[in-house]
Amino acid sequence: MVTAITIVMAENADTQSLLRLVTWLSPAFPVGSFSYSGGLEQAIHDGLVTGADDLRLWCETLLDHGTTWNDALLLAESYRAYDDAARLIAVSELAEALAGSRERHMETMLLGEAFLAAAAHWPHAPLEFSGARAAYPVAVGAVAGAHCTGLEAALAAFLNATISNAVSVAIRCGVTGQRDGVGMLARMEETIGTVAARAARASLDDLGAATIIADIASLRHETLHSRLFRT
Repeated sequence: MVTAITIVMAENADTQSLLRLVTWLSPAFPVGSFSYSGGLEQAIHDGLVTGADDLRLWCETLLDHGTTWNDALLLAESYRAYDDAARLIAVSELAEALAGSRERHMETMLLGEAFLAAAAHWPHAPLEFSGARAAYPVAVGAVAGAHCTGLEAALAAFLNATISNAVSVAIRCGVTGQRDGVGMLARMEETIGTVAARAARASLDDLGAATIIADIASLRHETLHSRLFRT
């Protein structure tokens, strides 16, 4: 029998999970994500992204067919395996191996390390990574799984934070303003929700990317002169 107390307890648990996801994936969370562009700065320099419409296409393509999609699958696997050290180590090694460039490897590993260090303020089951290192989506997925935030909610929050960071990069590079950037986030809500739901039902068998131009931009960025971002 469902009682009023049971309903209130469930609602409180949902609110707590929401608050944790908002905090962990907030720009204020000390992982330094503002320092990275994921190759977007190079794409802007090359004239591939010149405004809000180009930025939206860039982000949607990565969500559907690129590294952001793969990150979502790695997060989902880590969420499910949060209490299985061997499985977590395996997916972390896979995530590290999938980094297609030196900068991409640096970005995902340093973000993951910073995330695990900051998330230690929320007690959770020990994550048996060697030296507390893990790729960023693996770190987020494992911690979210340990706190039972809900897989689809964790994916949606992670993907929204990723797209929000891209918008911040575009604003700082001067290719879009804040109003258009926020408008793009509003228009992408449905896409983010759809990709989060799809990733929650998928597995590592669905890993794969076909965003060659974005991958090349990430590779070329390390030689970009006078850059704002580390990747």
